[in-house]
Amino acid sequence: MAPNNDQPALWPAPHARGAVDATVHVPGSKSVTNRALVLAALASEPGWLRRPLRSRDTLLMAGALRAMGVGIEEGVGTEKGSGEFWRVIPSGLHGPATVDVGNAGTVMRFLPPVAALADGPIRFDGDPRSYERPLNGVIDALRVLGARIDDDGRGALPLTVHGGGALDGGPVEIDASSSSQFVSALLLSGPRFNMGVEVRHTGSSLPSMPHIRMTVDMLRAVGAQVDTPESGGEPNVWRVTPGALLGRDLTIEPDLSNAQPFLAAALVAGGKVVVPDWPSRTTQPGDRLREIFTEMGGSCELTEYGLEFTGSGAIHGIDVDLSEVGELTPGIAAVAALADSPSTLRGVSHLRLHETDRLAALTKEINELGGDVTETADGLHIRPRRLHGGIFHTYEDHRMATAGAIIGLAVEGVQIENVATTAKTLPDFPDLWAGMLGSDGA
Repeated sequence: MAPNNDQPALWPAPHARGAVDATVHVPGSKSVTNRALVLAALASEPGWLRRPLRSRDTLLMAGALRAMGVGIEEGVGTEKGSGEFWRVIPSGLHGPATVDVGNAGTVMRFLPPVAALADGPIRFDGDPRSYERPLNGVIDALRVLGARIDDDGRGALPLTVHGGGALDGGPVEIDASSSSQFVSALLLSGPRFNMGVEVRHTGSSLPSMPHIRMTVDMLRAVGAQVDTPESGGEPNVWRVTPGALLGRDLTIEPDLSNAQPFLAAALVAGGKVVVPDWPSRTTQPGDRLREIFTEMGGSCELTEYGLEFTGSGAIHGIDVDLSEVGELTPGIAAVAALADSPSTLRGVSHLRLHETDRLAALTKEINELGGDVTETADGLHIRPRRLHGGIFHTYEDHRMATAGAIIGLAVEGVQIENVATTAKTLPDFPDLWAGMLGSDGA
């Protein structure tokens, strides 16, 4: 899905004129939707995804699977319930096909193992930034497991996977310290490998562990047998037994990381924001927001209806390790820039390899509004200063755009460059933002 070009190049970030009081229906999780699409495509029977996220990343994933021969039917309302759904009909994976990954890490990393199971060549290409993002962990591992891949020695896109209709699988060692998606990519397709897969992480600390736990939980939910370090296995080793995957009827959870700017609005402006259907148990990293934003001055209550988050307008600095929830860093940095004391965000050196170098981008953009942010070896140190208006650049990174919008609540005259990049995971963000502010917005 192309960005919404109806949005102006510079979007005046609305300034909060008073406390917020809003209920925000956050669209479905990108991380859950794209994992569910892969697992449904590899299943032995059709499955259903209800309330899936429709965003650039998920439509790229669906389009890629369709190109490889998977049937994905879209509709609204069934005898089993109402709302939007995708029905996924597995079929023989085949090429030749070309996959556009855009700048979606889940597409560029989760689908080469699927392509290795296809019959024929599958070419992967994407946005210019996708060429710079690490993919060597997946490429090297697949070669060890029996796949043939042409990448001209780059360890990155563009590349072609020459699928042989099956893959031997077995044990493999990888360094996934630059992205936990390397592990998830191999685990998701592992049940379809002839010998399953045993993934051993050999590098330093492994970021974004909740996303690996999400992968494991979703695999188990469709009938896969997975042994993990948490279930008594060896440290840093995951084993998936070969076997058929079941088709499921799955309702996608709201994207809790995409709830971040709306919860942050209650912190920054004061007032209350309710996010319906917040799950009582989840592997989504965004669930940590309840703890982090409470420490920064808010309070929350999880009810049967959803999460009620309340802020007073007073924001406190924080010293926090975000290694497991790195994607929350831009929003936390934005809030920290408005706090009453300094903050240190740790454990996120891997963010230099995300949609953009998020640490450099946050430092530059906040400082150009008058802030005082310093990069550290593994994060950011933020000393609050009185900020002023100006252009906040996004680097085609959706979380940079929402970070700028958070600052704009408290600082008049902030203009977000290319807010349409939020369509990557949060379609209609400007409308949702304006709806939250209601008549109190500028």
